[in-house]
Amino acid sequence: MNHEFFMKLAIDMAEKTRGQTSPNPQVGAVLVNNGEIVGLGTHLRPGEPHAEIHALNMAGEKAKGGTLYVTLEPCSHYGRTPPCAEAIIQAGVKKVILGDSYDPNPSVSGRGIAMLRRAGIEVITGVMEKEATLLNEFFHYFTRNRVPFVTLKTACSLDGKIATRTGHSQWITGEEARRDGHVLRHQHDAILVGIGTVLADNPRLTTRLESGGKNPVRIVLDSRLRIPLTSNLVTDSSAPTWIFTLEGQMDPSKMKELTVSGVTVIPLKGDRIHPQEVLSCLGEKNIASLLIEGGRSVNQTFIESKSVNRIVLYVAPKMIGGDTAPSFLGGLGVTDVNKAWKLEQVQVDYIGNDLRITGNMPRDQE
Repeated sequence: MNHEFFMKLAIDMAEKTRGQTSPNPQVGAVLVNNGEIVGLGTHLRPGEPHAEIHALNMAGEKAKGGTLYVTLEPCSHYGRTPPCAEAIIQAGVKKVILGDSYDPNPSVSGRGIAMLRRAGIEVITGVMEKEATLLNEFFHYFTRNRVPFVTLKTACSLDGKIATRTGHSQWITGEEARRDGHVLRHQHDAILVGIGTVLADNPRLTTRLESGGKNPVRIVLDSRLRIPLTSNLVTDSSAPTWIFTLEGQMDPSKMKELTVSGVTVIPLKGDRIHPQEVLSCLGEKNIASLLIEGGRSVNQTFIESKSVNRIVLYVAPKMIGGDTAPSFLGGLGVTDVNKAWKLEQVQVDYIGNDLRITGNMPRDQE
């Protein structure tokens, strides 16, 4: 039997749910009996049946003696749904083929496999393991570290500018790249900007795709609580807005007004907002992935604090020029080219007429 064929089908189905399942993983399942696909399933949303249950329900009596392909180890514990491993056993499945056989959740890791094997079910692991593991990159990172996976997304001209010297920035990239950026919003749990971006652009930070898409939680770093009560992030209720501010610098009466408007204000102690403190707080609130669309100051602060996992940079084939036109990084920068921040696993794609450069930030950089 072609294990890779059926596992790829399971992975492809799970990939289509990207952005919908957090903080749960994306999982696909294919049930095969006598070479025929008798059941298909994906996990669609938290609290709803897992992929294995959908596949078993579709197969019905045909599940007995079948082979189940699953992208991730079946759960063995009671959460919002009953354990999938137990349902697989009761359905009479004969063999289970796994892609990603390591679930970082300590309530699951290894226990689902052990439960299946104790019941006499043959379990084969590691089929298309790399692809299946990449499917749940955010989930793995969040479960291990309890802070969100951070993607920094920005767009610039060929000479690295994010705006003209007058501050005009719409639009540097083309429509295709902007649409791709909205896909990133859909795929992440939250989106973060600084107060400078709010005051300059009055953004909505929602996902605008033809197919709809999920709106991320909107995060603003605003140490003095300068956000206008009339801004879109306050008046537009299509997504939650959370503002991180500083206890000693913000106006308590402004905080009350924002709270009445439905905004969540999170006061922090100290003289500045630290990225790691923000990420720890977001992790406690089950935010597993964060997209940063900040200006140069926010970008620099998160990169310098080693808080960024991935960079997505859209580069337009145009030049803006100007000594005072801003680039996407601020601060003093490095003094030695050999100490410049480097990207790993770099991928370059055309998105319309623009380039999209994607790379990971190694955590061991100085």
